[in-house]
Amino acid sequence: MRKYIVLGVLLLTMCGLAAQTRQQWRDSLEVLNAQIGKDPQNLHLHLLKAEANINLEQWDYALAEYGKILHTDEKNLAALYFRAYVHTHQHHYDLARVDYEAFLRLQPTHFEARLGLAHVLQKMGRKTDTFDELNRLVQMFPDSADAYAARAAFETEQKQYDIALYDWDEAIRRKPLQSGFVVSKADILINLNRINEAREELNAAIKRGVPRYALKEWLDKCK
Repeated sequence: MRKYIVLGVLLLTMCGLAAQTRQQWRDSLEVLNAQIGKDPQNLHLHLLKAEANINLEQWDYALAEYGKILHTDEKNLAALYFRAYVHTHQHHYDLARVDYEAFLRLQPTHFEARLGLAHVLQKMGRKTDTFDELNRLVQMFPDSADAYAARAAFETEQKQYDIALYDWDEAIRRKPLQSGFVVSKADILINLNRINEAREELNAAIKRGVPRYALKEWLDKCK
């Protein structure tokens, strides 16, 4: 069964890193290094340099920058959040968890950090903790389609299809034109051999305004 919405993908779409070319990031890094040389205690410059390091996939350099920042300011939210992001990218899940939890002690209602923590717990194989975190996410953000989608994706992965279908319904209700949610629900129904229900779901989405081409693969499976 395909996984159209997984926690890591959803998290990456929310990380907020700016879009520039690699050359532009290299140019920015050169300027920032010069500025830091003149003002080495400027934490904002170190944050900008770490962002450039991330976008150039210089992960160890980014970690070093965040370490410098947190050595000076252990409650720096940006450094905690993005160091957790880098640790996750490098599969340092235990360290990522520490940073996300430290961040959330300071900012408990931050959606992306809670989603990041759930993703890390999932990668660590801590299923109960992952469910707890995703349940907390839904409770804290009951109007968020992405919260329901994140929980539904994990439930789908765990083959808990009945509750996953409920959560996909809740996600679709909040974002009725999100084709990824629709096909994720339809995919479960098709794999459960509930073809008529899948077809009805897809046709209803088309009537709402979801482009037919986005659903074609699943419509073909329902013939």
